[in-house]
Amino acid sequence: MSPEPKIIAFCCNWCSYAAADLAGILRLQYPGSIRIIRVMCSGMVHPEMVLHALDKGADGVMIIGCHPGECHYLTGNEMALARAEVIADTLEDLGYASERFQLTWVSSAEPERLVEAFRTMSGRLMLLRSEQQTSYAKKN
Repeated sequence: MSPEPKIIAFCCNWCSYAAADLAGILRLQYPGSIRIIRVMCSGMVHPEMVLHALDKGADGVMIIGCHPGECHYLTGNEMALARAEVIADTLEDLGYASERFQLTWVSSAEPERLVEAFRTMSGRLMLLRSEQQTSYAKKN
């Protein structure tokens, strides 16, 4: 069995990072290959940070912020949404599968939703890896 995909998760300090902390307190299980990077706001994650993570070997990148309308910095998650569109276009232009990036909204009271997002992303990346290996085997 292949190892779990490496996922970098940029988590908003106020919501998703707090949800990750609560998930730990509740002993909720999620893939051990998730690496959480705390940022003050999801709107602070520049597209270059996502590309850098992928270039350095991450299988996938997630930006996880507050629900729309609930940002502690008022419009940070709106900026994250706008940047996510740029990231998706850039990934396609550079030959990365769009499935390798995900933007998700999670409040501090939703650790189960965060864990489910982690599991879903991990599963999607494992499927993508399997499809790429099958496609490569057919070519050779």
